[in-house]
Amino acid sequence: METIRLLVDNNSNSEKSYTQAVDLLNNGEVVAFPTETVYGLGAVATNDRGVKKIFEAKGRPSDNPLIVHIGTIEEVANFIEEIPENALKLMDTFWPGPLTLIMKAKPGILAPSVTAGLTTVGMRMPDHEVALDLLRKLKKPVAAPSANRSGKPSPTKAEHVEEDLQGRIPLILDGGATGIGIESTVLDITVNPPVILRPGGVTKEMLEEVIGEVIQPTKLQEKLDSTPKAPGMKYTHYAPNAPVYLIESDQMTVSEAISKLSNKGEKIALLAPLSFENLGADFFFPYGEEGDQEMMSSKLYDDLRACDKTQATIILATTTSIQGVGAAIMNRLEKAAGGNWYK
Repeated sequence: METIRLLVDNNSNSEKSYTQAVDLLNNGEVVAFPTETVYGLGAVATNDRGVKKIFEAKGRPSDNPLIVHIGTIEEVANFIEEIPENALKLMDTFWPGPLTLIMKAKPGILAPSVTAGLTTVGMRMPDHEVALDLLRKLKKPVAAPSANRSGKPSPTKAEHVEEDLQGRIPLILDGGATGIGIESTVLDITVNPPVILRPGGVTKEMLEEVIGEVIQPTKLQEKLDSTPKAPGMKYTHYAPNAPVYLIESDQMTVSEAISKLSNKGEKIALLAPLSFENLGADFFFPYGEEGDQEMMSSKLYDDLRACDKTQATIILATTTSIQGVGAAIMNRLEKAAGGNWYK
């Protein structure tokens, strides 16, 4: 299969690109497209044949549920049994945006592969012009995980999708680099108080301003969940080829680690603030200024992928606080490192 990549911007050719994408989706195919978080790999969420192609292209475990993307808030009622009051408040405040809400699905409507055997489904309305245009032209729900090979860092550029899925999918809509750079917050509102299953750009503090108490576990019960309610709860994710180790964001600590590892013959890639540039790492990928979590969030996956283009044998990634979006950043870093810290 040849993978075609089409640039989508404000010109007449974009309409042809959308038409091609809509036709493919209606014919049970998959299409990669940008959102404000990462690029997604979508299929019509009511077409089980199409949805299974997502799992096939990604090499994704079939017990990992998918998020359903919609173009208008009104569509929620077509797929959800009962929309809780809290959900309506959150949709009104954060949609379109990087917030996925777990609700009770109407039985027999969504493809079985979307829900992975659960009675619930995660839904969101993405805040990206290309994604919304595609969804509104299609007029159908689209199930879409990140458009990468399973376990690899999520794609924040069309070329990332191409690197992973060339020859495995028919079409990539190229809308440039994504903004937020990490996946949406996933909030389970089938329980009270609601629980954050995956932290993201909409933080605990932001949610609590709208609906009151929200629980954000420090460690989700991943091993207890044979069928997790949200993507990314059970398997190792976001990992480049070389092993990743987390390290405190302290120049002395990092400098000593680089010295010891260099003496052992390791080639070191360092992901850290700009001020860490001259500590002797073989390859340096700056997050931005110290404490700039928005920059760290937007660059994280791109930097992890860039490490694969070096000769690095080990990757050191400095940490950040778990306040605000830092909780989401640390969640992704811990998964990329498999929980390993440099000691």
